[in-house]
Amino acid sequence: MGLRTYIREHFIEDIRPYKPRSLNKPEKLIEIVSAWKGLELIIGDIVTQFGLPQERCIEFGVEFGYSAVVFSNFFDKVIGVDTFEGDIHTENKTEHFQQTSERLRAFTNIQLVKSDYKDWIASDDTRYNLAHVDIVHNYHDTFECGLWAARHSDCTIFHDTESFPDVRKAVKDIARATGQQLYNYPHHFGLGILVDKKSITKRK
Repeated sequence: MGLRTYIREHFIEDIRPYKPRSLNKPEKLIEIVSAWKGLELIIGDIVTQFGLPQERCIEFGVEFGYSAVVFSNFFDKVIGVDTFEGDIHTENKTEHFQQTSERLRAFTNIQLVKSDYKDWIASDDTRYNLAHVDIVHNYHDTFECGLWAARHSDCTIFHDTESFPDVRKAVKDIARATGQQLYNYPHHFGLGILVDKKSITKRK
C-alpha cells in the first residue's frame, strides 16, 4: 500500500475533503523556494468559505517567510513565531532570524518573534482568526502547539498532513479533543484545516 493510499484510508471517518470554490494568487508574494508553494492559492478561499474575520493571524514555523507573506495579504496583523534555527526535518539548520527579517522588512503588518512555541503559548491568551502550525513534524510538538492554536483561533491549518503521518495523527487527535470539524486539502504535501464551528459562519 502506497503512502497516499494509506493516508487516504486512515483519516477519521468524518473528515471532509476541502474543495476550494476558487483559486486565487495573492497580490504580494516573495520569490523563494518553499514547500508551501501552491497553498497560497486557497487561503483567500478558506477565509471566504469559513467567514473568518481578518484581524489577527499567528504562524508557528516561519522559516524563510513564504507563508507569512501569504497571510499578510489577508490579515491586518500577522505574528510569526519561530526559533529560526531549523529542526530535524529542515535542510537549513543555521540561525536565520536576521536574514528572514530583512527579507520581510517591506511587509509592515508582519511581526517576527524569535521564540520556541512552548515559551510563546505559555503566556499568550489572545484570540486569533487564523493559526498556522508548521513546526517540527513529530506528534508531540504538533499536538501540543496545535491544541493551543485550535483553542485560541477560529480556524487552524496544519501543513504536511499528507507527507508526515505523525502530523496527520496529531491533527486527527486535536479534532477529537476539541470537537472541531476537520477538513483536508491533499495537494502540496497536504493542509489540514480545523474549524471552530461556534466562532464562524456555516459553509453555505
